[in-house]
Amino acid sequence: MKKTFILTLVVMLALFAFVGCSKSEAKEDTAATAVAEASLNAEEYKGADYVDPVKGWAEYDALIAAIKSETDTAKRTQMMHEAEDILMSNWCVIPIYYYNDLYMQKSYVSGVYSNPFATKFFQYAKLSNGSSTLRINLASEPDYLDPALNSSVDGACLAAASFTGLYTYNADGVTAPALAEGYTVAADGVTYTVTLKKNLKWSDGSALTANDFVYSWKRAASDETAADYGYMFSGFDGYENGGDINVVALDNNTLQFKLIAPCAYIEDLMAFPTFFPVKQSAVESYADWQTSPGGWCQEAGFVSNGAYVCTEWNHDVSMTYTKNPYYYDAENVTVEKLEFMLSADDNAIFAAYNSGSIDFADTVPTDAVAELISSKNPEFHIVDELGTYYVAFNAKSSLFEGKTPAQAACMREAFSILIDRDYICDNIGQTGQVAANAFIPLGMADGNGGIFKSEAVSQGYYDPYAINNDPKGTVAKAIALLEAAGYKFENGKLSASTPISVTYLTNTSSGHIAIAESIQQDLAAVGINLSIEERDWNVFLDERKQGNFDFAREGWIADFNDPINMLEMWTTESGNNDCQFGR
Repeated sequence: MKKTFILTLVVMLALFAFVGCSKSEAKEDTAATAVAEASLNAEEYKGADYVDPVKGWAEYDALIAAIKSETDTAKRTQMMHEAEDILMSNWCVIPIYYYNDLYMQKSYVSGVYSNPFATKFFQYAKLSNGSSTLRINLASEPDYLDPALNSSVDGACLAAASFTGLYTYNADGVTAPALAEGYTVAADGVTYTVTLKKNLKWSDGSALTANDFVYSWKRAASDETAADYGYMFSGFDGYENGGDINVVALDNNTLQFKLIAPCAYIEDLMAFPTFFPVKQSAVESYADWQTSPGGWCQEAGFVSNGAYVCTEWNHDVSMTYTKNPYYYDAENVTVEKLEFMLSADDNAIFAAYNSGSIDFADTVPTDAVAELISSKNPEFHIVDELGTYYVAFNAKSSLFEGKTPAQAACMREAFSILIDRDYICDNIGQTGQVAANAFIPLGMADGNGGIFKSEAVSQGYYDPYAINNDPKGTVAKAIALLEAAGYKFENGKLSASTPISVTYLTNTSSGHIAIAESIQQDLAAVGINLSIEERDWNVFLDERKQGNFDFAREGWIADFNDPINMLEMWTTESGNNDCQFGR
């Protein structure tokens, strides 16, 4: 990022501080002159990487499309760095820290495992307490159980319990064949032929064939289904034609598909829920299946093909999953039932765990973490993940009305540098999170045999510890940025003539609320008024998706170990483009 303009502005303001002024209006004129100069130099502030996040986003879309078709892996990696430069240049996406994951698991439970992308696998769990039922909390009421439509981490865990794809992840977090025996790649490097295991069945006992994958993949990719993750098929030949991807069944046990470029992470895609099969007759038995594609599995009893079948669903209270005798690996599934407590109340979940009502809890209240760590509680687990916790602005928010694109970027950058990430990591996260200064997480592979980013400060877009190491200088810079955006200050605080009031949207959770309150306090240092609004999980997801927010908490766990996954979600038509880029 080029910061020449900001450095110039800071120098200008420093010089203005030493100019002798006998009248207050002279000082105001000086400040106004600085703002005018800032406006005149807006293009310099933007720098070479800047792309207007609303009107100019087609440039980003084109770069992502080019990355998807690039066959030179070194060039592709460089192009992904360029894409992240563009993404970060407008300051709508504000990384806070790089994720890890925590959960509670009773000592008599074993065999549960997670992959680096936060999906929990329960099908090979074992219980030594004599029970045949594993009691779990993942989250509150799921938005979708249809694997093609889900876009949440907890939904992916439920999908992994009730569906399975051609590939899966083993206990080492490595892809392994599931419904597939294996696959071959043609000499062209882009035509894949997958051989399925024999005698595969749906949970109703009917045959599951290669044609079911053809139907399911075309459905998930199609414009009509409008799946959030439909863009994950954009590397397939034919996707540009409304999602009519090139996939065929050569016979009942042989699936063939064609890509537009070789794909190093193809097994990760085949293990991802969006690529799981769904039974056509089950999907289309729902009366409104064309206008409500996920309606077929919004009640218990739907047909699936995983280790478990959803047999009972008391909405907003509980779900019961029962072992599927037709699962391809049923002989190795020993737990007969999974019972899910549906709740997002950290304290209620923790109380249920401590009382023995549940055996596994995927969350812990913020105020309980320190004691769990200090006591070295063996039931408390911390695992690594590839992902980024961040906050985000709606690029089309009324907050930026009357601002030029450069002024809006100045404004958002000021918000970013005022946030005390170190405090959030140490006092709210508490489990060794690393303060983030880029969207692509530390440790992610670069697709060319290396690591995309390995160091938290020098390889990012700003110093994540600046507000701690140089609080006065950082606040001065934030004020300079806001003045460049047209705001006036009096005694280090926003003038009453140019206030900033912004609403921050979050779901109900002690950790998320604590982070919101920390940011609220940080922004108050220069007089920004931030109000916090909480929403239930599904409402929260929908509000973000529809762009009904100014500023919101966000988080993204990678779906596979390649930066394109973190970049393609921001294309104009992506269902995960909460910032409304290009719209």
